[in-house]
Amino acid sequence: MGGESARSPFFFVWRWVIICGAMRVVLLEDVSGLGMIGDVKEVADGYARNFLIPRKLAEFASPSALKRVEEQHRATARRRDAAGAHLVSLAEALDGVEVVVKAKVGEQGRLYGSVTNSDVAEAIHQATGHEVDRKKVELEEAIHQPGEYEVVVRLSKDLLPKVKVVVEGENGQ
Repeated sequence: MGGESARSPFFFVWRWVIICGAMRVVLLEDVSGLGMIGDVKEVADGYARNFLIPRKLAEFASPSALKRVEEQHRATARRRDAAGAHLVSLAEALDGVEVVVKAKVGEQGRLYGSVTNSDVAEAIHQATGHEVDRKKVELEEAIHQPGEYEVVVRLSKDLLPKVKVVVEGENGQ
């Protein structure tokens, strides 16, 4: 009894940690200067034992923890791929669409108010049936004159469909 075969793999990992003075941990929270949630990092033994683990910012990188992190990464990648496919179809649907925004104009031909990114997002929703967040509609500045404008909708870093916005003036009496 008590030979090397009776010891668990966990014992050998701890023995390595004590000899090397470093510990592999899985981050449970974002830690500035160290990494993001799910990252596996090698940190000083004291840093892990006295700071990261007691504050529940990290846990020891056991085989089960590593397996759980790998499964979480796969699930995140699947969600990101599904969202990316949805954004591509939305970009195709929005590219080249013409939307009309009606606004009241004064005697000099200027709008009483202005057409903002919220107005454009609402017009896109009415014209196409697709919800677009107002923050994704990129106007260089609010529109104060009737006319035709080309507006970019930033769905992601790469997906930038252009929408033609026609601002029509109505007499505001």
